[in-house]
Amino acid sequence: MTEQTASPSLLQALATRRMLICVLTGLSSGLPLYVLINLLPAWLRTEGLSLKAIGALTLIQFPYTWKFLWAPLADRFAVPGLGRRRGWMLVTHIGLVASIAAFGAFSPQADLGWVVATAAAVALLSATLDIALDAFRRELLHEEELGLGNAVHVNAYKVAGLVPGSLALILSEWLPWWQVFAITSAFMLPGIAMCLLVSEPPRSLQAPPNLRAACVEPFREFVGRAGWSGAALVLAFIFLYKLGDSLCTALATPFYLDMGFSRAEIGAIAKNAGLWPSVLGGFAGGLWMVKLGINRALWLFGVVQMLSIVGFAGLAWLGPAAATPERLAVLAGVIGFEALGVGLGTAAFVAFIARATNPAYTATQYALFTSLAAVPRTFINAGAGWLVENLGWVTFYMLCTGLAVPGMLLLFKVAPWNEHARGAEPAQATR
Repeated sequence: MTEQTASPSLLQALATRRMLICVLTGLSSGLPLYVLINLLPAWLRTEGLSLKAIGALTLIQFPYTWKFLWAPLADRFAVPGLGRRRGWMLVTHIGLVASIAAFGAFSPQADLGWVVATAAAVALLSATLDIALDAFRRELLHEEELGLGNAVHVNAYKVAGLVPGSLALILSEWLPWWQVFAITSAFMLPGIAMCLLVSEPPRSLQAPPNLRAACVEPFREFVGRAGWSGAALVLAFIFLYKLGDSLCTALATPFYLDMGFSRAEIGAIAKNAGLWPSVLGGFAGGLWMVKLGINRALWLFGVVQMLSIVGFAGLAWLGPAAATPERLAVLAGVIGFEALGVGLGTAAFVAFIARATNPAYTATQYALFTSLAAVPRTFINAGAGWLVENLGWVTFYMLCTGLAVPGMLLLFKVAPWNEHARGAEPAQATR
């Protein structure tokens, strides 16, 4: 009888209002980041900026790495009339609609300072939105829904990349850039509707008694639970596990352009070939983790994630050439395999972060872990253009493969193969 009801239970779990909300939180969270890492570099490259300048601009993503510093503010203070989660979500949504559209008012050559300032505003608003969305989702979902809800959120996050990474690039072949950015910003409007229609989660109604408690207790609890050495190992693992993959995709769109592919081809083939295997990997990873457990999933999925980077080195070794059907097929295969590895690795990685987070300190601890995970994308990736220009694309991608090794080695300590690690035990005492 259990086997007969397993499938309907999964379908019933997916067909809930909470899962629909997770779809919308994923779309709203992912779109601004993909504007910064996909659409903005393509725009700047077509306007004549160098790879060094484009790579250096990744530094404007610093709010993603430092958002834990102001996460306690989102925990402590509420927007009057809307609450802590809904208020911060609505304000940042509105700001992102305006700031993404504002890119179209500038010329990268003549107004680079304004472009940088606008990109920094998008990053700051997006990072703050992530704080509110992560806390809202953690407090909204029941304990048994956390795995599925996060899988839905992550996959919607990836689907959001279709707008700036595919649709916008295709539109840019026929429309002026100001219209492209205006259309892209409009895809944040469903998130605004969500903020107005949902209710504040009951668990978010009780704020910390003061700002000091909101700032200090989340960090004290994490160190007290894991110990100083254990906490350091966990933080090092979060930093290193996706380092190679993050650097690998830092200049993906300029790489495709340098290999001879047009923006339309990148939008129609490369982005879609990367999206759906990644989504499949995310869902498959979530299902396999039920049997494998998080620890073994981190091992197995991490190996696939690491090996998939090698395909980019092979494509770079072939060099620039005309985009024949065969070459487009090779591109789709390389990107698809890498995306599958990323989807699997991300599913396990997000589950690990969720397990390491104490629900009693949702916003700040979650922001701390995701901030650290974003450090490679923000600071390490800033040197990607310099590395490519000095090493070449082939050596660059082999370096990315090697950088995935340290994170795998840390699994011996933070997620041993035969150990079923437990989550934040103190969370049980707080309920």
